[in-house]
Amino acid sequence: MVNEPLKPLPPFSLRLSHEERAQLEQEAEGMSVGAYIRFHVFDESLPKRRTRNKHPVKDHQELAKVLGELGRSRLANNVNQLAKSANSGSLEVSPDTEQALQNACSDIRWMRHTLIAALGLGPENAHDP
Repeated sequence: MVNEPLKPLPPFSLRLSHEERAQLEQEAEGMSVGAYIRFHVFDESLPKRRTRNKHPVKDHQELAKVLGELGRSRLANNVNQLAKSANSGSLEVSPDTEQALQNACSDIRWMRHTLIAALGLGPENAHDP
């Protein structure tokens, strides 16, 4: 029976009030609540963890709008086709074409600014090229 694998222990559950949970999450500063509790209870060293995003989403509703628009559009494909046409000299630049390009640029600018706002990055990172 020496080589018999150890059975995993069942998870430990701890009930907290909403206020206690919020306080733990705030004090954990991005690390998992479990790791934070183990750190304090067992004097473990703080885990070196990779964060998924240094700037959490500030406005999920705005982010959903932008992602929805990106999903409905064929923006990347259309811009690529325009670039190929422009490079080959086959793009006729009529007033309608110019207006369509201006509209596309405006839409891209709106998506960029909305994403920056939704991610809470702020105006210092929102400079247009």
